[in-house]
Amino acid sequence: MTIANKLSFVMLCVMLIFSALAYGGVHLPVILLLYIFIAVMMLLWAVDGIQTGTIRFSPSLLQFPLYAMFAYAVIQVVPFGAIAELAGVTEIPRTISVDPFSTKLSAVHFLALGVFFSLTIVLLDSAQRLRRLSTVIMVFGFCFAFFAILQSVLSPEKIYGVYKSSYAATPFGSFVNRHNFAAYMEMTAALPLGLLFTGAVSRDKRLLFVTATALMGVALLLSGSRGGFVAFIALVLLTAILTIGSRKKKSILVRVGLATALLAAIIGGSFFVGGESSLTRIAETTMSENISTDRTNIWSVTLKVIGANLPFGAGFGAFGVAYTQYDNMSGLERVEQAHNDYLQVLADAGLIGLMIGAAFLIILFQAGRKAVGVENTFRRGIAVGAASGIFAILVHSLFDFVLHTTAISILFLILMAMLNAARQTYEDDIEDEEDRRSRHRRSRSRSSGKVATFPQ
Repeated sequence: MTIANKLSFVMLCVMLIFSALAYGGVHLPVILLLYIFIAVMMLLWAVDGIQTGTIRFSPSLLQFPLYAMFAYAVIQVVPFGAIAELAGVTEIPRTISVDPFSTKLSAVHFLALGVFFSLTIVLLDSAQRLRRLSTVIMVFGFCFAFFAILQSVLSPEKIYGVYKSSYAATPFGSFVNRHNFAAYMEMTAALPLGLLFTGAVSRDKRLLFVTATALMGVALLLSGSRGGFVAFIALVLLTAILTIGSRKKKSILVRVGLATALLAAIIGGSFFVGGESSLTRIAETTMSENISTDRTNIWSVTLKVIGANLPFGAGFGAFGVAYTQYDNMSGLERVEQAHNDYLQVLADAGLIGLMIGAAFLIILFQAGRKAVGVENTFRRGIAVGAASGIFAILVHSLFDFVLHTTAISILFLILMAMLNAARQTYEDDIEDEEDRRSRHRRSRSRSSGKVATFPQ
């Protein structure tokens, strides 16, 4: 393993943490800096290839959707003819996208995320790397949750006690939008939960993992995100379902009891830290007159945008411009996102986006199904946690546009890479107590089978 390879893995961890702390990576200077990080990682990958004499890459189909979206975004800004005259301006290039500049920015973003994902898959080449990355995510998630809870008490309107968001959304933690913070917690809490439910955590560490998961859940609930709360419940339920399997009745009851106790502890902890306001805040958003919370109206207008721009879509990143024509509100507040990523894919990319999205879900399902069935307990725990975290984001995406935030996209792609890595077998795989018991049971079964075949 070369120094370039090690440095690239360190930069991966730095990007994970920095993107979240830098207000979620929603400002252009931060995004540009992350692009530079990705470019340096790619350079280190090339140096590693030269030093080892092997250019490493992954054939995983999970990479396909990002590069497909990049390619289609490029097609959306290719001129085909020109508009004769518009508002006194002549010879305006005619493109699929109604906002070519925003679509070009989206194309660059898709390419950068695609390269980052490809490099992450290559870097997760050992069980030790998988364990270290999961530790970084869990420890950072725990510390981040503690900071967010503390800030919600001491400085609820200002991030770090200094920066006050100019957006209509309510900030939480270091995110300018509380829904994005909730989405981040869903993914960080998923890994320790998956490891706990699969039995990959030793007895002396179980209380620590439970505490970390509960604290992240409390922080999520304190954010007041309805979509985040629904997604977290979906996360716990899927984790329990994936780990029940054909186990004994006692084991099933233990997991159901653990899930119930965890949810109860999170709700109780939220009352303890934030009082009744920590839960009533979720109900208050239902009665808010802020346009950003009026999803029913936004979705109805989005359907008009979809119908008007079929079959090719209005262009990636062009939703704000396409929406304006059909906006039935006063126009004082501009709607930039559909608050439903599935509808927005249709609005931005039409039927092509629908096919890319469907292919992504199919590939992801197949990868997850194989990963959660591995025999190694640690890798199975990682697979269950990653799959549940990804599922939680897919559920949350029904209500918000969380994947449009760079920090969330980065962690989401890391979980996908970990899901892919969990399927592999490594020389440094760690065999724990449950693995040894399972191997012993299989050995006894084979031995008893051989005895039964002897003639009497």
